[in-house]
Amino acid sequence: MPPLRTALLQSSGQPGDVAANLKVLDEAAARAAATGAGLLVAPEMFVTGYAIGDDVARLAEPADGDWADAVADIAERHRLAIAYGYPERDGDRVYNAAQLIGADGARLLGYRKTHLYGGFETDSFTPGDQPVVQAELGGLRVGLMVCYDVEFPENVRAHALAGTQLLLVPTALMHPAEIVAESVVPVRAFENQIYIAYANRTGPEGEFEFVGLSALAGPDGTARARAGRGEELVVGDVDPEFLASSREANPYLRDRRPGLYTSLARARA
Repeated sequence: MPPLRTALLQSSGQPGDVAANLKVLDEAAARAAATGAGLLVAPEMFVTGYAIGDDVARLAEPADGDWADAVADIAERHRLAIAYGYPERDGDRVYNAAQLIGADGARLLGYRKTHLYGGFETDSFTPGDQPVVQAELGGLRVGLMVCYDVEFPENVRAHALAGTQLLLVPTALMHPAEIVAESVVPVRAFENQIYIAYANRTGPEGEFEFVGLSALAGPDGTARARAGRGEELVVGDVDPEFLASSREANPYLRDRRPGLYTSLARARA
């Protein structure tokens, strides 16, 4: 099975301007496709922007709304899959969501962020309650989560145990939490023997300062591709053969002793 070339779009687009952000996504898809990429991952809340206050509720759309159609058109024209973040409306509730669209324009995965970060998110969104969602893409089992979710080891381990090989993480990592991009994400990939595609926003936005540092982390704990601090498109390969050999050399999942860990799931004050 050939490697899946994966592109990470590091950009904050134009917060509040959906049309401009879809144009940025379209241009990035063209550049990614030109490198041979079969997958493009965009940041958390990319379609609308992150720090948009009350516009979150006003702009939010259903998972199958106009934005999904627009991204499907971009994916189909450029013949690559696209994962992106957006505010999802479902009745009276709004979720910090992400979606994966296939290269044929089909909706493959939808996910709602389960761990909300800070006052802005807890005031603006309802937390999701499904920690593991998966789809097949390029012969790989792909999972999806959003930003803060990847900082919880239980979350990523649940994906690894469910067979996820490539975990897509649209994110909005802020200063001074650079350690997450620089250290936590590569360690999560290593300890779970998976690839993690972590695509961040960049620069100032409202009260936030996004730090960039997007990465495609491999099961060896290294960044197979790494962005700097500014607007950037970085590309790396997700190699199933390397993943298989890494799992043989680092048998964490096989050597687990779940009976010893039951107390970890109990609530503590």
